[in-house]
Amino acid sequence: MSRQRGESRSEARRGPAKAAASRLRRGSSAARAASTDDTSLRAGEVVLLALLFALVALVIYAPSFRGPFVSDDVHYIATNPYIHDLKVSNVLAILDPSSGSTAFVVNYAPVQLLLHGAEWQLFGANTTGYHVVNVLLHALGSALLAAVFVRAGLSRFTAICAAVFFLLHPANVEAVAWISQAKTTASFVLSMGALLAHRRRPALGTLLFGLALLAKPTAAVALPVAGILDWTCEGRVRWRWLVLWSVMLGALLVPEFWTHQRSAAEEPIDADWTVRLRTSGAIAARYLWMVATSIGVAALQEPKPVRSWLDPLWLTGLALILAIAARAVVALRRKSPELAFWTWAGASFVPVAQVFPFLYPMADRYLYFILPGLIGGVLFAARDATANASTPPWLRRLGRAVALATAVAFGAHAFQRASLWGAPEKLLADAAAHYPDGRAAQLVEAGRAMQAQDADAAIAALRRAWRLGFNRFELLEVDPVFAPLRSDPRFGALLREIAGSWIERIEARPHPTQLELRALAQAYFLRGERGAAIEALERALAVGGPVDDLIRNDLAMLRGAPR
Repeated sequence: MSRQRGESRSEARRGPAKAAASRLRRGSSAARAASTDDTSLRAGEVVLLALLFALVALVIYAPSFRGPFVSDDVHYIATNPYIHDLKVSNVLAILDPSSGSTAFVVNYAPVQLLLHGAEWQLFGANTTGYHVVNVLLHALGSALLAAVFVRAGLSRFTAICAAVFFLLHPANVEAVAWISQAKTTASFVLSMGALLAHRRRPALGTLLFGLALLAKPTAAVALPVAGILDWTCEGRVRWRWLVLWSVMLGALLVPEFWTHQRSAAEEPIDADWTVRLRTSGAIAARYLWMVATSIGVAALQEPKPVRSWLDPLWLTGLALILAIAARAVVALRRKSPELAFWTWAGASFVPVAQVFPFLYPMADRYLYFILPGLIGGVLFAARDATANASTPPWLRRLGRAVALATAVAFGAHAFQRASLWGAPEKLLADAAAHYPDGRAAQLVEAGRAMQAQDADAAIAALRRAWRLGFNRFELLEVDPVFAPLRSDPRFGALLREIAGSWIERIEARPHPTQLELRALAQAYFLRGERGAAIEALERALAVGGPVDDLIRNDLAMLRGAPR
């Protein structure tokens, strides 16, 4: 009180005009402080939210916890010698974009590999721990997403509801339940941390952004989002920091592009660019339908190329993309944070829209970064649409009831999807059910044919799977399901053809790594070319690397084997 009286007397001495100016400055400071409090979630609130989210997510994803290493998990973790022993040489190889470690996983993602290395030291081959880590990362990322929504201007209640929608969405199950997709969940957590830190601690935000990129390059989406939120929410852009973010992104894209090209990337879905364009539009329509309803989520998505300009999915996708673009223009003119979220969704979609071809052009996991942008864009658009309209209480209650019912339905669907990751055969069956003409369906058909002792049908199905892109000859060689076929010359001929494709691809590389040369030796040996296999192993030993002892054992076996 005495301080206030002193200030009043001081203001009176300075005169009315100066006193008014002083009060205005103090009021502006108070308003900014209040605004800061209203547009952020405190650290403690985010932690509490993350803990609540973790409890829910652990229940939903529990059916996946005993699931084994699947597909990419094998070479990222189970058979990756670089992460099994985190000695200095292996850590340096993981950090080196030109090393055999990078070539082995066909990605420059040192944060992901170091995370898996730490997990391997803790859990070994027990997969439960890996699954739990992924779920906890997903819960933390969802809580941080709520904080990003609040920072952008959504109310706390709306932001938390939106984060729950993201937490429970069945399309995210693939990214969370698939162990090697820790790169996605970790990158998302670091990206959200970068967006939040950029506002007050830009140096920390820059560090988190760099780590996010080193987990998965999709984190690049944080760069335009950070700039747009700066511009729309605060009226200024921290250009110096964002230029540094851009330099970091450019530095990462060089090794990532080199690795992508070196891996002999898959052929595009069609040589005709118009087919690829229409297919991308159709995929966009599928994604938007999946986001809205969760219908269409599937393991190993295999949509067919769209060859007609009148295809309804392509036309729907085109219309929706144009509608989103138009809405983004409106947000730009209004200088609304909504623009950040449409940009977020678009920038996350472009890298997986077959600009660079993928064996699987569509996947549930690709939605993990796209989904938050769509959620934010829709919520801001809905807020603008209802800003000047009075909503009757009964309509608000109905909206909350629908939101609750959607959350329960999505949670139940996600629980059911998580159970698929508990057993690989369930994943294949799910993929076959959604895409009866796809690769997975052919493998399932081959297995059924073996149960019926129909070798002709089994071999025909395996050949169809190979034509569609399946090339894991070493899996077919050891799979007990196909053991009765090992004496069938047609099965041996198929394996030799597949091995031949590996030989052609690896021999075309100018500087194959040690692990690639070992795979080359396996392919030669399967084809009965023992001399070429020995030569490949000798080259592998000369290159040096983490499996020298294994290669010496392989050489001893081959040299001692009868001709």
